Amino acid sequence: MIRINLLGVPRPKKGKRGSAAAPSMPGEGPNVVMLMVVGVVIGAGAFFYLYNGANKEATKLAADIANANQEGTQLANVKVKYEQRRKEADAFEKRVKVIDQLRAEQAGPVTLLNTIGDSVNNTDAVWLSEMTETAGSLNIEGTALSTVAVANLMTTIKRTGYFKNVDFKITSQDASSKEMTAFTFTLTCEKQQTKS
Repeated sequence: MIRINLLGVPRPKKGKRGSAAAPSMPGEGPNVVMLMVVGVVIGAGAFFYLYNGANKEATKLAADIANANQEGTQLANVKVKYEQRRKEADAFEKRVKVIDQLRAEQAGPVTLLNTIGDSVNNTDAVWLSEMTETAGSLNIEGTALSTVAVANLMTTIKRTGYFKNVDFKITSQDASSKEMTAFTFTLTCEKQQTKS
């Protein structure tokens, strides 16, 4: 049998093991240009995919930054409003404290006068002519029919608990009163410290 090779390509020689040699025909096997075109297309696709992903990530980050900036602006506005409200609350609290202090100080003289008035009313034969108040003490001037009445007034004032010490400065007989025996006196009363 005769074989005719119509392709014009020499027939591969068989080796000892029967392996065929690679074809050397120009139309057979992968084409280099085609491989390059496929590589460029795959590379361009990969580049486009990565670029598109990075672009989406950048857009998302820009949106997140814009949202964070907007939230920061809102929080700054809230903080400003909070600071204003806190200042208003502090000013209101100061006003309330001033009002409470004024009320307490207003009640102080009333309490003092009531205490002294009750002490004089509970003591017989004593009349007050003048009272002067200084920072921590009270000076009382008056007239009494006897020195015992002055001592009773001092004891009554001490028992009120409003004063620490009650001392007399002067006790003298009033020469202007001829019909009866009268004594003028001056007492110094040291006030107790009030608890705030």
